[in-house]
Amino acid sequence: MDTELEKILMTLSDAGCGNEELNTAARFYEAGDRAALVRYFRKCRCRRMEELHSMQRKVDCLDYLIRQSAKAIQ
Repeated sequence: MDTELEKILMTLSDAGCGNEELNTAARFYEAGDRAALVRYFRKCRCRRMEELHSMQRKVDCLDYLIRQSAKAIQ
């Protein structure tokens, strides 16, 4: 396997991408379609940002409960 491709796949894996995403990126890379590969990286990034925002909303809910509970103790 190409060293550059290995680095790309390792980085995607580190970013939380699954096998399907890794395989899709590998196909674009092996086809030599760099523009599609960059678009795909952006798509993967958007998914990670959506996950981040979803998790932030959950943390915000917990923060709310902590504040409300702390007020009840005082």
